[in-house]
Amino acid sequence: MRRDGAVLGRLVKASAVVIGVGLAVTACSVPPVKMGAAAITGGQRITIATLNNQVTNLKETANKYPNLITLTPMQQTQQTLTWLVRYQINDELARQNGITVTTAQAEAALAATYASAKASAQAQGLTNVSLDLIMAANGIPPDTATELGRYQAIEAQYVKDVSGGSIPSTTSGQAAATAKLEHAQCQAAKALDILINPQFGRMDYSQAPYQVVSAPAAVNGTPGPAPTASPSGLAPAC
Repeated sequence: MRRDGAVLGRLVKASAVVIGVGLAVTACSVPPVKMGAAAITGGQRITIATLNNQVTNLKETANKYPNLITLTPMQQTQQTLTWLVRYQINDELARQNGITVTTAQAEAALAATYASAKASAQAQGLTNVSLDLIMAANGIPPDTATELGRYQAIEAQYVKDVSGGSIPSTTSGQAAATAKLEHAQCQAAKALDILINPQFGRMDYSQAPYQVVSAPAAVNGTPGPAPTASPSGLAPAC
């Protein structure tokens, strides 16, 4: 099953988090964002102050592992904002599908995430693998561990709900559940009408799980040839 928080990013090559390059988008197509907001989800702000605080938390943790975590400042910012938005998407998914998650469920989901990622790291010869290391390697501020646990618990409960009450064990069952999960997250993202402050990039909806990527700055001058294809991934495709 796809488990966004159970990968080690740069520590596990097969699950590496890739920071994409934004597709072309003109400045006039970017809606205005409320003052002081890094993003707007469901009409509510994720403030620049909140983003800055979480980026600082991520940076301080990453600095403890300079040989393992090599996120650039831009990657730290975009990955942090990505996860702050992903948490909101799964909260909306839970609301739309009547899912409630207890503190105990969230804690259990976080523990399972940690155990899985730790085992993967140890299989590669790493030792002293902490939860902070796992989260920071994926661009997730360790301060948001509680939110990550809830995020994982919501996904697990949704998958159980659409799979007859248990996590599917077959490849085909897992693929079907993943497709349903990604469609539900697409619907949740669409309902939230997410806006990203262009200073930090834009949401890329071309591949799940969605992430904030760089958006090219507008360039003044004589317009060039018309593009041969329309940009993709600019809005949820559901």
